[in-house]
Amino acid sequence: MDAALKARAERVGRELADAPAEEILRWAVEEFGTKLVVAASMAEAVLVDMLAKIRSDVPVVFIDTGYHFAETIGTRDAVAATYNLPLISVRPQLTVAGQDAVHGKDLYASDPDLCCRMRKVVPLDRALAPYQAWAAGSRRAESSGRKALPVVGWDERRGKVKIHPLAAWTDEDVDRYVAENNVLVNPLLSDGYESVGCWPCTRRGSGRAGRWSGTTKTECGIH
Repeated sequence: MDAALKARAERVGRELADAPAEEILRWAVEEFGTKLVVAASMAEAVLVDMLAKIRSDVPVVFIDTGYHFAETIGTRDAVAATYNLPLISVRPQLTVAGQDAVHGKDLYASDPDLCCRMRKVVPLDRALAPYQAWAAGSRRAESSGRKALPVVGWDERRGKVKIHPLAAWTDEDVDRYVAENNVLVNPLLSDGYESVGCWPCTRRGSGRAGRWSGTTKTECGIH
């Protein structure tokens, strides 16, 4: 672990705690350059839009789980066509059919934690390996488990700086930025889905209530 980098991340997190999202992201870009990567779920492209206005060579990574809605893949393709940024789609080692053959059909139903680990967490870990820092669009308003999310912090498990420029944003802040900047949005968000993940584990619902409905699971393990 880089103790000095961790200490710096935590100090900057305190210094930028009340800073605008654009300033937080700009700090990350200036600090890490192409050693920074931005993770995008393709619910909306707010963070991608902000990044494109700062620098054009910082990569964006998308985890293509094999279980995404067609609308999510369509949003990814539209983002790739719209923004002059390197977009990396990362896939799990096993295809869905391969996973079914090894672990049994519909692992998402029998062991959703293992399914998420194989199809999201491990591919993201592999994608993040070359970088010193990564940014994500997670927000405190999304769930009770994210209420203490720092704008800049330390990803202990991966040994990297983690940046959440939108941590303090409300749903209204997101909607305002989308409207003012004509940002691409996953059409599912206008069809009753307020949080979009893989289709087998996502239902219509407010907030993250539609994710893994009927279970106690609330996170995929990425964050």
